Amino acid sequence: MNFNLTSEQKLIKQTASDFAREELKKGAVNRDKNKIWPKEQISKMGDLGFMGMMVKEKWGGSGLDTVSYCIAMEEISKVDASAGVVMSVNNSLVCYLLNNYGSPFIKEKYLSPLASGNKLGAFSLSEPQSGSDASNMKTFAKVDGKNYILNGTKNWVTNGINCDYVIVFAFTDKEVGHKGISCFIVDKAYDGFSVGKPEDKLGIRSSDTCELYFDNVKIPQENLIGKEGDGFKIALSTLDGGRIGIASQALGIAQASLDASIAYSKDRVQFNKPISANQGIQFKLADMAMEIEAARLLIYKAALTKDENKDYGHIASMAKVYASEVAMRASTQCVQIHGGYGYIKETGVERLMRDAKITQIYEGTSEIQRVVIARELLKR
Repeated sequence: MNFNLTSEQKLIKQTASDFAREELKKGAVNRDKNKIWPKEQISKMGDLGFMGMMVKEKWGGSGLDTVSYCIAMEEISKVDASAGVVMSVNNSLVCYLLNNYGSPFIKEKYLSPLASGNKLGAFSLSEPQSGSDASNMKTFAKVDGKNYILNGTKNWVTNGINCDYVIVFAFTDKEVGHKGISCFIVDKAYDGFSVGKPEDKLGIRSSDTCELYFDNVKIPQENLIGKEGDGFKIALSTLDGGRIGIASQALGIAQASLDASIAYSKDRVQFNKPISANQGIQFKLADMAMEIEAARLLIYKAALTKDENKDYGHIASMAKVYASEVAMRASTQCVQIHGGYGYIKETGVERLMRDAKITQIYEGTSEIQRVVIARELLKR
C-alpha cells in the first residue's frame, strides 16, 4: 500500500494551493459577507483545468484520477468552501453524469464546454416537498412530437443562478414510481425556464442556491440522458461520486480550522506564555489532527476504489459522513481556541464553522449516509 502522492498529484496540490492563496483568499470574507459570486475566480479555475478534472481530454477535461480531484478540492476549500462547492457540483454531479451516461451528441454539445470551464452546470433533483425522499417529485416531462414538455419546480439548486445548463430529473411515467423518472439536460436559454431568488444561507454564502421553475419548457428528445426510466438510477450513481467531492470540501474546512488554531495558539499569550503551551489546547490540536488524517485516508480510499471501478458507494458514504462530522468538530474547536475573537467575523474563523455545517446535509444527510452504510453491512 503506497501512501505517497505521485509527482503529478504533488503538482496539482501545489497549483491548487497557490491559486487558493493568491486568487481566492483576499476577497473570501467580503464575498461571504455580501453573497458575491466569485465569477472571475471560477473562470480562472476553469483555465487551470479544475472544472472537469476527471473528464477525458477528448471531451475538454483534464483526464485525471479521482484522488487528484480530491487533492485539488481540499486545497480550494481550505481557503473558500463556496468556490469549492461550485467546483464540486460541476465536476462530481454534472460532468461525471454526462461523461458516464451522455450520448456522443450530449458529450460534444454540453460536456466539452462544461469540462473545459467555458460553461457552468447545475444539478437539480430535490423539490420543495422532497429531500431525502428524492423520488417524491412532481416535476413531469411529457412527450410532444420530437420534444418533451417539462413542468415543475426544483429547489436547493447550487449554481442555479449562474449556470448555463442544468441536469433535471423528472417523471416521464408516474404510474411506475421511481422507475418512471428520467434525466435531461436543459439549457437555461429555453423559453419557460426561470430562476428564483437566491437563498440567504448560513454558510457557503458566495455560492448561489435557488429554486428553478419550468413552465412548459420544450426540450429536444436528444437531450434525454440514457433511456426513459433511467433517471433514478443515474441520480443515485452520480450522488455516490458527489459525496467524495463533498467529503473533500469538508476535509479542506477541517484542515483550515487546524491550521488557524495552530497559528493562533502560538501567537496568543495569556499568563506570560502562549496558549499552545497549555495541555488543554495541545489535546484539542492533537485530536483535530488525528481525525483529519483519518478522514483524508478514508476519502482517498473511496477515490481509489472508484477509480478501480469497484463498488464504492458505501465507502463514499463513510468518507462523507466522517469528514463532515470532523469538519464540524474541528471548526467548532477552532472558534473555541480563538475565544471571543473566534466569535466575531473580523477574525474569519467563524466562517469555517458556518461553512462546515452544510457538508452534513447536502448530497445526502449524515443520517442517509448511515442508512447506506448499514444496508451494505447487512448484505454480508
